Parts: sequence; structure tokens; C-alpha cells
Amino acid sequence: MTTPTLLSCIIFAAEVAGLLTAVKAIMETRTAQGAIAWAVSLLALPWIAVPAYWIFGRTKFAGYVTARRAEVLKTSAVARKLAEEFDRQRMQTKAGRQEELLLERLAKLPFTAHNRAELLIDGEATFAAIFAGIAAAKEYVLVQFYIIHEDGLGRRLRDALIERARAGVRCMVLFDEIGSGRLRGYCAELRAAGVQIAPFNTTKGPANRFQINFRNHRKIVIVDGRVGFVGGHNVGDEYLGLDPQIGPWRDTHVKVEGPVVQCVQVAWLEDWLWATGETPSNLNWRPVGARGGCVGALCLPSGPADELETATLFFLHAIHSAKKRLWIASPYFVPDEQFISALQLAALRGVEVRILIPEKPDNALVRLSAFSYLRETEIVGIQWFRHHRGFMHQKVMLVDDDYCAIGTANFDNRSFRLNFEITMVFYEHAFAQQVADMLARDFADSTPAAAHELDRAGFWFRLKVRVARLMAPVQ
Repeated sequence: MTTPTLLSCIIFAAEVAGLLTAVKAIMETRTAQGAIAWAVSLLALPWIAVPAYWIFGRTKFAGYVTARRAEVLKTSAVARKLAEEFDRQRMQTKAGRQEELLLERLAKLPFTAHNRAELLIDGEATFAAIFAGIAAAKEYVLVQFYIIHEDGLGRRLRDALIERARAGVRCMVLFDEIGSGRLRGYCAELRAAGVQIAPFNTTKGPANRFQINFRNHRKIVIVDGRVGFVGGHNVGDEYLGLDPQIGPWRDTHVKVEGPVVQCVQVAWLEDWLWATGETPSNLNWRPVGARGGCVGALCLPSGPADELETATLFFLHAIHSAKKRLWIASPYFVPDEQFISALQLAALRGVEVRILIPEKPDNALVRLSAFSYLRETEIVGIQWFRHHRGFMHQKVMLVDDDYCAIGTANFDNRSFRLNFEITMVFYEHAFAQQVADMLARDFADSTPAAAHELDRAGFWFRLKVRVARLMAPVQ
């Protein structure tokens, strides 16, 4: 075959691949705008757009839903015991039954009463509580983090798990291989001591082989099915504020006790099953009310395997339900138009809407995008604050006086549609007041942001802001 003929065949094959992939994009892309953008790119620039689509274009994670429902939900030790215990113990929380039912249908897990929740502010308090919990473990420790670094904090976690494993406690660890890397030496040390450790394996299965756009962003520690930890911290020295280039690290975790721990355990088990193909036996599936526990709590796992956009629907509902105040803290605040409209409506209803973001995000596109929202939100009274004491990484939302959420989900497209996330929802006045006090201190450590900042900027900066806004769906 001559060179011109070979080149013609390659060009023809690329165009066919672009056409077929464009059809797939039109059929599967969530929005009309996204479908048009992909279709035009795939037809005009198939050399670039075809591999980009197969890496970044999909929004559904293949295989996970089937595995989860075929294995986890049919396991009598999980589904039957949980259902029986929760039905027997069910008491309406302060959320109200209609609200409970809505959230239960989103989470596919029950809204639980008789929980205790402890706010853990910043890394020292968070990891002191986590290590104390691990040291007290009698039966098992379940661990999951998006990032585990083999640094000082990572080695402390390794040593804590090895000590428990040698004492006969089962220890199982999940990590995201994109966020953490392969951790070969780290994993070898843990396995040699009897700790089971595995990457989440986002590229598992033929349909996901080239799909590196999904992440498992969850951070979970469970001790004996009695105590759970969920929040924004990963395992790395920077989360203790020890990275001199980043400085202080502002983050929030929560410790929970009570029936909601079993729900967090379901989320961990789903991920372990996907990663390893194994269902651990003899986990504690008997929910027991925490002593003195009066907090209503729901565990809301979300991710690209869900039939619905679970995180999107939850946060939209929370915004629409606000009557008095809505405070949102997120390091990556890059929502789409439906969220901006919902926030505008909340402000027009008279809700005090405050948005807390870092002064210096670790992502240039995120920083630029934030400027683009100022004018359209400021005109309805929405207040923006930039936290200036180090890097703010917490993901916290407060609605009115009794309702708050703490978890791993950022306010962006990736957390709403591409990442596996977990959000803890709490209904209880005293705990919500603790969250309000915490956020009030954060606002005091912040500088108000205003639209006139963009007005004073030059043309090229304003252009970069608009381009960053156009790229919001991929941030």
C-alpha cells in the first residue's frame, strides 16, 4: 500500500471514529450544550476529540451499579438485618417525615435517629480522634481515602494499622490510585503485617479501561461498626498544615456514633466489593443508638454509577428548602447555571446566602471562575467571602438553624457527576449551632469579595475569567 493510500485510510478511519463517537455523545451526554460541543469537536477534530471523549467524556461508571446491587443488597447479613433493625428502631427525627422520605429515596439508605456527632476542626483534632479510634479497635478497622501520601502522617497511619493487625484486628484499606499513586512500598509493608489494602481501580472492566476521569473522593474510617469518621481530610502532611508552601490547612471532619455508622459502612462495602470482588464477613450490621444520642443523621453516598444525579439533586433541594440562611463553604465552587438560579431564588426569598471560598485556590481555573459569578449573584444580595488563613478545603453547608451537611463533595461538576463522594446530613439544633459558630469564625478570617474587583481588572483578565467560566463543566 502506497503512503498516500495509507494516509487516506487513516484519515477515513479517524473520520468514521469521530462520526460514531459523535453519535454516542449525542445519545448519552447529559445536556444539549454538552452534546453539541462534543459532536462538533468530534466531527471537526477527530484526532484530538475521540481520545479526549473516551477519557473525559463519559459521565456514567460502568459495572459498579450492577455489582453493588447484585452483591451488597442481596447479602442477608447486610440488607435483611439492617432493614429489620431500622424498622424496629425507627423514630421520626426533627427533619419531618416528608423530608426524611425524600432524602432516603436519594440515598437509598434510611434516615436514622439516636446518633451522636462530634465536629472535628482541622487536621490535628481530626487525626488525633481517628488514631484514638483505631487504637481502641477490637474487631476491625475500615479505611478509605482519596489521597494517602507516604510521608509523616501516612507513616503514622501505617504504623497504627500494623499495630492493630498484629493484635488480631482485621484492617482493610482502600485508596484512589489516581489521587494517591500506586504506593507499592507502602502497600507491601501493610500487607506483610496482615493489613488488606487495595486501590479503588477506576479502570477496572473493559468499558472503563481508558476512563481515568472518575475518582473515588471518599474519606471514611470505621471502627468496629460503632464509630465512623467522614470529612474533607486526606492523609498527608499538608492536611496538618505542615507544607510550608501551602501554610495552614483549614478543613472539617465529623465523628459519628449510632445507627448512621452502619450506613457509612454500606458505602465503604460497595467500594470494597468493586475494588476487590470480595464481601468481608463478620462485619457489625446491628445498629445501636449512641448513648445520649439525639442527632438525626443520613449518609448520602453519591457517584457516577447512580441512576440519578444524587449529589446534584441533594444540593439543589437543600438550597430550595432554605428559609432563613444558607452558608456554603467549598474550596472548589464552580456550579452550573441551575445552581446559580437556585441561589438567586433563595436570596430573593430573603434567605441570607453566604459563600466561603479560599483566597488562593490550588487551581487557577477555579480561581478565575469564581470572579465570573460575582456580578450575577451580588445583584440579589448573595455575599462572597475569601478565606485568607492558609488554604480552606472544608466542604460544609448550613441551612437555617437545624440542618447541616459535612462531607467530601465540592460545589462543582466533578463532585456532582464524576466523583464518588459521601455527604453526612444532620438535623439537630445544637450540632447545627456548632457548625454555625465554626463558619462564623471562618467568615471573620475572610475578606468580602465584590463584583467591582472584576470591573477594575484589565481586559485580558476579564477574558480569562469568561473562558474559565466556559470550562466550568470540566473543572
